[in-house]
Amino acid sequence: MKRALALFGALMLAGCGLQPMYAGGGSGAVARGLSDIQVAAIEGRAGWLVRNALVDQLGKGQAGSTPRYRLDVRLDDKLEGFALLSDDTVGRERRTLRARYQLVDLNSDEIVLDASAGSDAGIDVVSSDYATIAAEQAALENLAKDVASRIVTNVALRLRGDTSQ
Repeated sequence: MKRALALFGALMLAGCGLQPMYAGGGSGAVARGLSDIQVAAIEGRAGWLVRNALVDQLGKGQAGSTPRYRLDVRLDDKLEGFALLSDDTVGRERRTLRARYQLVDLNSDEIVLDASAGSDAGIDVVSSDYATIAAEQAALENLAKDVASRIVTNVALRLRGDTSQ
């Protein structure tokens, strides 16, 4: 009975149309599409961190080849204090990193994807200024990686949709 249920489940899953996003590994259509993306410069420290994370996650195209797409990203990095303590000092901070990005086809200058991504983190404010600043910087580094990952996933989904047509 268990084998029959397992077989039935496998047949149902095969018929649902799910496909692995990165089918074919590094030579698959999505991986090749991601490596054909040039990431434009992004201003600020957060921009530098996000751009490096994007370049790492997108992979590198073939040497000497011209990219097919350009990824333009604008960031909004906010650090705000809340959770006032009894002595009117801030006890907690919230760092928010939001990205508005566009994937532009370089052949036609058409915007293929226009979307946003974001993430936030809570930071405890302690009596040591150094520890608080270090926590703020660590939060920014983690947020940059998270936002870049969200962008790459969304771009990969869009490219998979383009390549399957």
